[in-house]
Amino acid sequence: MTERMRIYTKTGDTGETGLFGGGRVAKDHVRVCAYGDVDELNAALGVARATPPDAFAAEILEQIQRDLFAVGAELAAPEPAKLAKTLAGHPIGEPDVTRLEQTIDAQDRQLPPLREFILPGGSAKAASLHVARTVCRRAERSVVALGHEAPVSASILQYLNRLADLLFVLARAANAHDGHPDVRW
Repeated sequence: MTERMRIYTKTGDTGETGLFGGGRVAKDHVRVCAYGDVDELNAALGVARATPPDAFAAEILEQIQRDLFAVGAELAAPEPAKLAKTLAGHPIGEPDVTRLEQTIDAQDRQLPPLREFILPGGSAKAASLHVARTVCRRAERSVVALGHEAPVSASILQYLNRLADLLFVLARAANAHDGHPDVRW
């Protein structure tokens, strides 16, 4: 029988947190902000998945949530060698970015061409995807900021950039699915 994981450790009571693979930093460190914003994005995607219609893009969003756990782990590990030993699966790479691009293209082909800016909103599903898109852009900015201080995988930056684009297209697709036309600016 495995020991139950404790929810609280008390090790962060002084404003510091442990990094994946060792070391401690302040909870407002740029690295913690980057993986914290990715975690918030993952939670926003959880809300989007749970927003009816639940089945709309459910498999796509679940895979993205799994990818974001890998992104967060990589961002939380300042030493890539230690990460490789403990990360289940693989780090985010070019095939993951390509998968997002293919999904964008497939979804976009089913939509009317976009000729102007649109307002975020429409159906509850679309609105939740737009919120996730804006959280994704913030996470992307945080990862860029981390990249000014430490090496960051180019694939992570590409992934987050494409993901925001995909969430925009999925929001439009959710509106189309629910019969809500795009609202022009």
